Formats: sequence, C-alpha cells, structure tokens
Amino acid sequence: MGNTNAISVTESDLILTVRDVRKSFGRVEALRGADFDVRRGEVVALMGDNGAGKSTLVKILAGVQAADSGVVTLDGNEVVFASPDEARAAGIETVYQDLALADTLDSAANLFLGRELRRQGFLGHIGFLDNRRMRREAREAFASLQVTVRSEHDAVGNLSGGQRQGIAVCRAATWAQHVLFLDEPTAALGLRQTRNVLDLICRVRDQGISVVLISHSLPDVMQVADRIEVLRLGRRIAQFTTVDVSADDVVAAITGARGSGQDDEGQDL
Repeated sequence: MGNTNAISVTESDLILTVRDVRKSFGRVEALRGADFDVRRGEVVALMGDNGAGKSTLVKILAGVQAADSGVVTLDGNEVVFASPDEARAAGIETVYQDLALADTLDSAANLFLGRELRRQGFLGHIGFLDNRRMRREAREAFASLQVTVRSEHDAVGNLSGGQRQGIAVCRAATWAQHVLFLDEPTAALGLRQTRNVLDLICRVRDQGISVVLISHSLPDVMQVADRIEVLRLGRRIAQFTTVDVSADDVVAAITGARGSGQDDEGQDL
C-alpha cells in the first residue's frame, strides 16, 4: 500500500469521486487503480510528474476517453461519460491549454460558442441570433468574475494571453454546475497575468464551483489550492491540505522520494 496521507472527509463533502480507475493503451498502463476526490466549493490541485496519469484521468472525467474499469460518482450518482457533451450536460467543464477560443469572434460570441441564443419569434426560428442579449449577459458574466476585456467588439485573437485565458475560464465557469477543470492555465503567462488568473480561480471557487487545477507550478498551487492530490505511475500516492504541507513535501511525493511503496516499473501517460 502507498503512503497516501489520507484526509478524512464525509461523503456529503464530496462532489466528485474516482475509485480504482484503470486505463491502458496496449501494454501501457496509464492509470493503475487511480483514486481522486473533489470537495464541494474547493480548489484542489492535481499534480504529478510527466507520465503520472493526470492527462488521462482528466480526459476520462471530461468524457474524451473511456475508462477500462473503475467507478466515478458525481454529486452522489455513478456516472459514465461517453462524450464531452455528456460531461458538460452533467455540469463538468474543462479548459485545456489551447483554450478552444474562436480567434475571429468577439468575447460575447466566444462565451456563447455552441450555446448561442436565438431571437424570439419567427426570426429565431430561421436562425437569427440575439446578439444584443448575448452581449448583455456576457458583460454580466465578466463583471461577476471581474474579468477585464479591452473591448467587447474586439476579436479575441487580438487580446492578450491573460485576457484570453480569462474569457476561457469565465465561459467554462458560466456553464459549469459542479466542477471546472483547468489544465495548466498559467503556463504561457507573465507574472501579472498569472496573478490575475489565480485571483480569477479563487473567485470561481467563491461562487460555489469546485475547481481542479492541473499544474506543474508549485508556487501557483501553494497560493490558491485548498488541497493537493498527487498521482505517480497511475495511482494517487498522496493527499495534502495545503496550509499543513511544505513545498518540499509535495516535491518529494511527486518525485517518489517519500517512499510510496510503489514500484517504478512500466511506462505511464
């Protein structure tokens, strides 16, 4: 058994649980009985070295890939997502590193991308969009999370990296009912833009949405995460409450220096 530093929680605290999830690609075992917990209204960091299984786990929870076995529960109900649309319909949103923004569209159009509002009556039936309403609701959404957009009419391709990240996070938070996954949200940002995004993550949490932060940046994690869970070789080997752990302890868990009791054989994704 690995040294997990298990943190006691009640089932009512949990919005998302993963138990003994396994996933292989041929002979490659990406997940070898992974566990993961997300509490209601928290920021939990999912950390691990390259090859730990983080990306595979997130893709399963986002409906991109199917697990070979294991159990996932969302709000107390067992779920299996056959597609990203099913995960989104269940209240899980994911922001990947590429942000998936349409560079030629403005911020409001991106906020409602794939969920466009049509005008009422005959014009709506023949496909006319309610651009005025979408811009109004986009302004309200950006204001609620204090996301600054230089101009609501500018194409997002002309905006800074921090503004683009803010739009992507705000879009996901607008539609997420339960959990928001953020994959390396500060990887390509400068210091000021990083600070803005970290503040945005806290504001999303304060609105009651659980945030899963997938990051290699330990300073970012230590600033905003309430808890840290560490994967190594396809399994969870450590759980920490951030205020009670040092950066050195987290690094030791990521690298295996803590002595998890697991073997290092095999190749993992």
